[in-house]
Amino acid sequence: MASLLLVEDDKSFGTVLKSYLELSDFKVDWVDDGKFAFPKFESKHYDLVILDVMLPNVDGFTIAKQIKESNSETPFIFITAKTLRDDILKGYKSGADDYITKPFDTEILLFKIKAILNRGGGSNTYVIENFTFGKFKFNPKTRVLKNEIDNTERNLSPKESELLKLLLEQKGEVLPKSLALNNIWGDANYFTTRSMDVYITKLRKYLSEDETINIITIHGSGYRLVYGNEN
Repeated sequence: MASLLLVEDDKSFGTVLKSYLELSDFKVDWVDDGKFAFPKFESKHYDLVILDVMLPNVDGFTIAKQIKESNSETPFIFITAKTLRDDILKGYKSGADDYITKPFDTEILLFKIKAILNRGGGSNTYVIENFTFGKFKFNPKTRVLKNEIDNTERNLSPKESELLKLLLEQKGEVLPKSLALNNIWGDANYFTTRSMDVYITKLRKYLSEDETINIITIHGSGYRLVYGNEN
């Protein structure tokens, strides 16, 4: 279970977000004042920090600098109402792994947290090089989908591979359509949506070799990959 530090001064929002992340199987410590953030960070190991920019006493950019100087390997995400281009650039220049402006979809924040931890920036619990599901083993680095029963392999295209990886990283949860479109196609519009539908159809065809695997369309939301007892 990965450990997160949440730094957010809005008590109502902080309470809701902390509960949501804990329900998503994370350990969460929450501080609501900037002056407590860095001492809390130094008190134990955290896999990722979620950091507001506008905080009492010490702002988020200063805390980010302190964190980077103390442990440059710890990833962090800014969540803020500040939408000015200069603020966003300042956030990334400070070493942020992502910068999310309020209001935002908590499901998208959860996906971003998992994506950052999966790539190796956080706890080894989330580091995945190969996915094994049903009859298949999938290596996203080589883009090879292998049927382990009949020992056949299929080379996926870059978009097929990235889409399958996103679905698998969700571990049976819904992959938001808008998030997949922005991550893979760089835009969410009518044409990219139709393109993604085509790639979903292709993945369904490839995975049909195992009848226990299914990519379910969640209308108005996205897609969910299920297999085994989840069907």
